[in-house]
Amino acid sequence: MIVVIHENKEWMTPFAAAFNEQNLDYDFWYLPEMSLDLTATPPQAVYWNRMSASSHTRGHRYEPELTAGVLAWLKRHGRAVVNGPKALDLEISKIRQYQELETYGIRVPKTFCSLRKNDLLNASNIIGFPLITKHNRAGKGLGVRKFDDYSALENYLNSDSFENSPDGITLLQQYIQSPSQSITRMEFVNSKFLYSVEVDTSEGFELCPAEACELESNCPTEERNKFTILQEFSLGNLTQFEKFLINNDIGIAGIEIIYDSNGEHWAYDVNTNTNYNPQAEAAAAISAPNRIAHYLASI
Repeated sequence: MIVVIHENKEWMTPFAAAFNEQNLDYDFWYLPEMSLDLTATPPQAVYWNRMSASSHTRGHRYEPELTAGVLAWLKRHGRAVVNGPKALDLEISKIRQYQELETYGIRVPKTFCSLRKNDLLNASNIIGFPLITKHNRAGKGLGVRKFDDYSALENYLNSDSFENSPDGITLLQQYIQSPSQSITRMEFVNSKFLYSVEVDTSEGFELCPAEACELESNCPTEERNKFTILQEFSLGNLTQFEKFLINNDIGIAGIEIIYDSNGEHWAYDVNTNTNYNPQAEAAAAISAPNRIAHYLASI
């Protein structure tokens, strides 16, 4: 039995199809409709945690906190959990993501974090312009804005259009200029590299690969798909990314990197509830949901 813990039903369709294709027993635990009885015993199953840092955008602000309790309950009873408590902890905090990535020698952009707007303004010259703001707890590129100078940043932070992170922590981050106006997302299953996809960011950073996102954000359209799986890809420190995943209890994830004008790569986001673009996968004749189904069934 496979149990998927999640908070967005629209993202479940490709995984249900993959489970059905492989004749696997499965269930979906939808966190917004769950309660937890600590005196109960969880069913014997392999559990896959897909709680998202962007859950608050769907009215599910406190589901990550409930998920933390569910995962602790499963662990107490010795159940097999893919993307367990450590994975959830990194999913909902970019501060912790960056520090953990650096522990494994993985380069991340220079970053400053604060609850206070004045501190952000005072630190902006430490980061240097241009820079971007982002939320500490977010997904799909939410809250990412680029600023070329101090006055533009000051006007935004003091305006009604300022968007706060659900945990109140705003990040200032070094802006990495990509000559190709793209980022690269590496997908991992069983903590091993599966494939990489190039993502066009020329129209912004609110990018979600899932088909269900297409009308909600800067996602693939019938006219032009922004996602292309790279047939040839290599990275000198790829094993460091795999070690990072293994040691943080992350079996399934997408990690986003960006190349600067010198060809150096910088890691800036870890997604432990990764989604996949069906058009890109069809063109490359590969299916991450099918690989995931096989992986979960083998545990």
